[in-house]
Amino acid sequence: MLWPGTLIGAGAGFAIASIPGAMLGALLGQALDRRLHVQSWAQLLEKLGGRAALRNDELLFVLLGRLAKCDGRVVDGHIQQARQEMRALDMNEHAQRRAIAAFNRGKSGNDSLRGYLRRLSNQPHAAEGVLRACWRMVWADGKAGSSERELIAQWGRWLGWTSHQVQALATDYEPHRRAQVSATVTYQDAMRLLGVSATSEPAQIKRAYRRLLSRHHPDKIAGSGATASQVREATEKTRELHNAYALIRQRRDFR
Repeated sequence: MLWPGTLIGAGAGFAIASIPGAMLGALLGQALDRRLHVQSWAQLLEKLGGRAALRNDELLFVLLGRLAKCDGRVVDGHIQQARQEMRALDMNEHAQRRAIAAFNRGKSGNDSLRGYLRRLSNQPHAAEGVLRACWRMVWADGKAGSSERELIAQWGRWLGWTSHQVQALATDYEPHRRAQVSATVTYQDAMRLLGVSATSEPAQIKRAYRRLLSRHHPDKIAGSGATASQVREATEKTRELHNAYALIRQRRDFR
């Protein structure tokens, strides 16, 4: 983790009083970093420019706002999707106002988000939730442009995801893919594939899905020296798992 105040303090202290000064300066700088909640140069610049550092819930809506504006125009579908995300998070009135402000802030595209997303990479479930919300926003207008896909891919890299993993999430939200899932896979088939039952709790279903996905993921298979045919089989298995999970989530109505 990069603490800018700590580095500045250490450098200034060393210039004044060599190693003892650097140690004292680093301690003072770290105290300032903690007080201001600054963990990156981007956050320090925001503070100096009068922009408040983003909370996790605000970060999500800044990302959504940037995606909505990515192709140049925010449409009603984007606004409705943002409201749906607020409802899913069960936000109170104050939190909704903060989310709306963050969404509008994101449309400006002025925030440096790399530091925030790097920090969020230490919270895998939160990172996945953010990426899923981003794909929902992308498909809110019925299409996903190249600029939007590139933006999510970049954010995924900062979160520690591979491009394949990020793209795999998109299939859960593509309109025509959702229709295909419903038409070709039954609910019973999906439950059998994940090894769950109609009485399984959402948390159990999620754990089963993630466990199977980790076991069969093509990136993992490829890294173990598998053949091309084995990688193709793993890719198909991963697609089946995505489709089964998407169908169960639709039927059981959970995220």
